[in-house]
Amino acid sequence: MKRLIERSRSVGEVLRWVTQNPGKVSASHYPIALHKLGQLLQQQPGPPMGAGDSRGPAGQVLEQPEFHVLCQAIVSGCAKFDNFSIVNCLYAAAALGLPGESPLVRVLEDESRSRLGRFNQKDVSMVFSSEANNKALEAIFSSQLFYENRQERFIRSMAEWLPRKAENLTPYTMALIAKYVARHRLREPRLLDTIANFLLKRGEQLDSKVIQKLVFPFSRMNYRPSNHGELFPKLEAILEQKAGSSPLATVNILMSMFQLSHFPQTVLHQVFSPGFITNVMSSPYALIVRRYLSLLDAAVELEFREYSGPRLDPRYRVLMFEHALTADEANRKYSYKGLVAEALRQLVGEECYRQDEVLPPGYCTDFLLWINRSGAVLPLSRVPAASRAPPATSPVTMSLRSSVLALTSDLQDFAPVVLSVNDKWHYCQNSDILVGSRAMRDRHLRLLGYCLVQLPYTELEKVSGIEEAKHYLRQKL
Repeated sequence: MKRLIERSRSVGEVLRWVTQNPGKVSASHYPIALHKLGQLLQQQPGPPMGAGDSRGPAGQVLEQPEFHVLCQAIVSGCAKFDNFSIVNCLYAAAALGLPGESPLVRVLEDESRSRLGRFNQKDVSMVFSSEANNKALEAIFSSQLFYENRQERFIRSMAEWLPRKAENLTPYTMALIAKYVARHRLREPRLLDTIANFLLKRGEQLDSKVIQKLVFPFSRMNYRPSNHGELFPKLEAILEQKAGSSPLATVNILMSMFQLSHFPQTVLHQVFSPGFITNVMSSPYALIVRRYLSLLDAAVELEFREYSGPRLDPRYRVLMFEHALTADEANRKYSYKGLVAEALRQLVGEECYRQDEVLPPGYCTDFLLWINRSGAVLPLSRVPAASRAPPATSPVTMSLRSSVLALTSDLQDFAPVVLSVNDKWHYCQNSDILVGSRAMRDRHLRLLGYCLVQLPYTELEKVSGIEEAKHYLRQKL
């Protein structure tokens, strides 16, 4: 039957084979028939096939009784179809141009959504690149199966059609897409610019919690959207109006903008105002906001020196992070950090470095060393206490400017060095660009007077064994 359908030379011949031989037609034959119909219709003259188009040969086919018999057979039997047949029927129906409200498409979509948890990645990609409507996109990006896996084929497809469909999507759907893009570190300019354009057009109608979800992918991917000249001032204006309505969302949006080296002065006046601080400190999320405000305050001192407005009261300063990031802990077994640690121990000795040292304003470093002018690594006992890294345990009294002075006063004799093991998840997907939080950390450490030595995974994965690792570190240092 498959061979007969594929060799058919006319629409009528395909329909006859399928409808007049029901006993010989299996589930796998239906998508083949729909695909063949689509191919034959493309070869016929007349207006192009479209949803509900009753003109020309394409529209006439959809109205033929035999075609309705074919559709009814699929509707009646699809609950018993295997996943492959369901997916391919839906994909073929979309290619054929069947309207979304047709019974065939509705039944196939419902059946597909009910099976999402059992679909493999290729099936999921095909289903939703064929649906690609608001309801379907909500379903896919709400699917844990899809959310936890990067769908390369679907993402490439989505980058093509999302800009055309974005206008008709809801903020909820776009926020789900933004969440997926951020989770998988997808630095795809067409997707990110589409989110940015959506935000520019709809920003005033959105609350701060939705805005923070749409802005986050830009900072996560360290990407300034092509419309940032219009978008960033608009976000500032929106935040001025809504800063107090959702303090945590406001601070998150500010953090995203800071990571992209954009510093909205008027919003900072509000966020560091006594009223905003009092409101935050009495809220259930006080600690997390204090962490973000402490980091924002440090960023102002290091990167926005011309700012002259209110600052965070020293009483409220805390470390942004007190230990390694959750992602780093979760991926420890995939990290090259263990290899570097053992090679460094053998190369310079444990008395010459600190591991996992947290430096104000709360950045966890992989390895911290001090090196003299001749390039020798010094034992910690030979480094004057006044010139060592400021104690991370006393952020309340810390002064970043005095820290910089302390670290640079003896640079003619020795310099503090941070060895940074940059594993795969510290970069945007398929890119050598660090994610925004990591990039800002590096900027701040340099401004604090540390020399950064980057150890990217692309170099470390070429290192074989401890001896090669020691040779690699010796060159780096």
